Amino acid sequence: MRLSDIDQLFTPSAVAVFGASDSEGSIGGMVFRNLLAGGFKGHCYAINPKYDQVADEPCYPNLKALDKQVDLALIAAPAEAVPAILDQCGGYGVKVAVVHSAGFGEHGERGKVLQEKMVEAARRHRIRVLGPNCLGVMRPQHGLNASVGQDLPHPGNVALVSQSGAICTAMIDWSERRKVGFSAVVSLGAAADVDFGDILDYLALDTQTQCILLYVEGIRHARHFMSGLRAAARLKPVIVVKAGRHPAGTRAIKSHTGGFVGSPDVFRAVTERAGVVQVSDLDQLFAAAQVFGTRRRLAGDRIAIITNGGGPGVLAADRMVELGLTLAQFSDATRQTLEQGLPGYWSHGNPVDIIGDAPPERYRLALNACLADDEVDGVLCILSPLVFGDPVATANQVIEAAKASRKPVLACWMGGKRVVEAQALLSANDVPQFESPEAAAEAFSFLATHHRNQKLLMQSPAPLSHEDPPDVEGARLIIEGVMAEGRKTLGTVEAKAILSAFRVPTMQAVLTRTPNEALMAAEVLGFPVVMKINSPDLEHKSDVDGVRLNIDDALSVRRIFTEIVDRAKRLRPEARLEGITVEHMASTRAARELMVTVFRDKIFGPVISFGAGGTQEEVLEDRALGLPPLNAFIIETMIDHTRIVRLMGAFQHMPPMNRVALAKILQRVSEMVCELPEIIRMDINPLIGNDKEVIAVDARIHVDYRPPQQPTYGHMAIHPYPSHLIERAQLPDGRDLVIRPIRPEDAELEQEFVRGLSEQTKYFRFMQAIKELTPEMLVRFTQIDYDREMALIGVVENDGVEIEVGVARYMSRPGGEDCEFAIVVSDTWRNLGIGARLMRSLMQNARSRGFRVMDGEVLTANNRMLALVKSLGFRIESDPQDLAIKLVSKVL
Repeated sequence: MRLSDIDQLFTPSAVAVFGASDSEGSIGGMVFRNLLAGGFKGHCYAINPKYDQVADEPCYPNLKALDKQVDLALIAAPAEAVPAILDQCGGYGVKVAVVHSAGFGEHGERGKVLQEKMVEAARRHRIRVLGPNCLGVMRPQHGLNASVGQDLPHPGNVALVSQSGAICTAMIDWSERRKVGFSAVVSLGAAADVDFGDILDYLALDTQTQCILLYVEGIRHARHFMSGLRAAARLKPVIVVKAGRHPAGTRAIKSHTGGFVGSPDVFRAVTERAGVVQVSDLDQLFAAAQVFGTRRRLAGDRIAIITNGGGPGVLAADRMVELGLTLAQFSDATRQTLEQGLPGYWSHGNPVDIIGDAPPERYRLALNACLADDEVDGVLCILSPLVFGDPVATANQVIEAAKASRKPVLACWMGGKRVVEAQALLSANDVPQFESPEAAAEAFSFLATHHRNQKLLMQSPAPLSHEDPPDVEGARLIIEGVMAEGRKTLGTVEAKAILSAFRVPTMQAVLTRTPNEALMAAEVLGFPVVMKINSPDLEHKSDVDGVRLNIDDALSVRRIFTEIVDRAKRLRPEARLEGITVEHMASTRAARELMVTVFRDKIFGPVISFGAGGTQEEVLEDRALGLPPLNAFIIETMIDHTRIVRLMGAFQHMPPMNRVALAKILQRVSEMVCELPEIIRMDINPLIGNDKEVIAVDARIHVDYRPPQQPTYGHMAIHPYPSHLIERAQLPDGRDLVIRPIRPEDAELEQEFVRGLSEQTKYFRFMQAIKELTPEMLVRFTQIDYDREMALIGVVENDGVEIEVGVARYMSRPGGEDCEFAIVVSDTWRNLGIGARLMRSLMQNARSRGFRVMDGEVLTANNRMLALVKSLGFRIESDPQDLAIKLVSKVL
């Protein structure tokens, strides 16, 4: 099974250039000459009816005249000719094309029509298209320069994917000085077909790529982008620089690529949840590439600094603290080693100032001591070129110490010509070198961010918790009733009813329409009370002074009712006034005012925001964002990201706030977002919390109709763990079988399952001899997105321990209509109907996800599997290209 159908974009054997030309400055000419000059080992063909020869190579009028196999088409013809060229390619079996030509969606309505025709032609022939209006693709290890760019960069293990061709060329140029080599360079251009998600799918499994750099302007397909991003980040570091963080940049992007930009804060939340490191600029992008290229990772954020000058050490320490890193506290053993080996006037702390006369051996001693300390996660070595010391010899000592440790070691050899040789030596030996202490500190922060975000990536929350299930149907009926009345804003009472259905504690609100009704409500609820205007047309009640607190007598209730209504009519005469809600006054004892908001980002869908509430909200702008679904770990991370978290602990006379109750409310809000796609926006403000409880005092909910045919959870960028697919059945021998979607924490279970398979069964499943799953395969098999792929495992319990007995999975093919399946059952659990049960469940899930056809490849010798798929109604036929394989398929 494979996710990617763009392999030939990176590993073609034969390439044809449509529009190849000898004309000076022509795009086709540049592409063809670059292809020849790059040292490509495959076949290169020029296609242009105007020429017999291009660059001293034969030129053909079309593919029919060429009459040879072509894997990759590079198209540099006028935009009007591109759809016909794709039709021609489709007739000759070409499966991937790069469209360098401009003049499509970025050029008004006529260009948009041409782009639609191009995409239609590509889909008609199942051709994947990179571009249009793109630089192209480079694969240095293969000598493939299928681009309009300059010479190929040096080969390396870093992949660059960019929406800007200019950024590609600039970064390739900069890489020369920074000694960064590339495994692949891809310019997406307008991304009419092949997009980030497709490229990330390929690079995630590409053995030549160890680190992926992304330059992102806008996103078109959020779910595909998120899925590809998370899949790649599970296997290797992904570093992103995002353009359009401010309005001026956003406007430029829309005119440049036409991509959807969305909120920069939301994009930051996306990258965190995807296990990705986001940086601010291209210099930081290269810095991150350097530190991740060493393959050494931080296991925490505790950093030691070794320096021969106090000033640089202080600068590094200050920057680390600003970036959220921790200066390591040394163990007693480390302190003793340093005391014995360093001069008596060393700094006796962290930073470790080993004094300006430090010889290379003193650096080695201090570095070895720090690396051996379990309280240290990484070390920064700083050298200032004083009169004493030898920069090159010291660099060699640092290199040798770094090689003996798995912890990251970064260097900062400050200065100019006196340290140039040492700087080059460090970089060449996998010790990332930076020119300033601050830049080195930032590089360490990238490693720490990656470590933290990888924990978020590992989370796979279900849409609903198992504790006190909500009344989802009741909440949905309330929303349907509101929309049936032609309204899309819920009143206070209705909004609180929704919250109550999801077990969110609220202050009971009674809607009253006369002063006397308000008085009766106050007497029932008990004084003191709060009175609030109730209107679907007032975004903020405070705009009309529509909230009165601490009303503690009957006379005031009736008077205030009239005052609120009269003032609202005077200030907002057009607003519909439905009455006044009366609530019991919430206790202000040890209270903190918080706020929870749900809003829809135009790219990534629903987002949950948490932070300071009440009147402070707009002033403090204190919020942390999270993409649903949430779980306890994600919620705690969100809370800790806010400034108001400092007020939640005990201070002065106030006891600590009940964070457990707050976390439960955020969990319930996540459940609302998952199960009620009609919610467009929700504000719970204020949310009052103290040491005893957290309670929603006021709420506002806006709703809208969900799009027709939208699949379950289709409104979300991240598909929740599909707990509704869990099934229980009894095997013929009386044992219970549980069929459920696989989880990231099933990695060891999956590995043991594969180890226990017979050699023949392993060969039948993987079509190659393997002993066990590689770490990359294990991650790829257990950490899935549940949207375009699914893996159902069958487990039984033995003495309280789960044993995997079978697994069936499918992966969607590009286009979204077909999926490829694979299944394997343990040798010791055959003939119990497990394979048939797994396949029926898998087929049902694929059908519900909208897939039209399920297909796969089965070895001809695998009689058991062929018998199983035949019994399930699959069509079986021989592979015309390989008689050892049977092609099986079934219309779902």
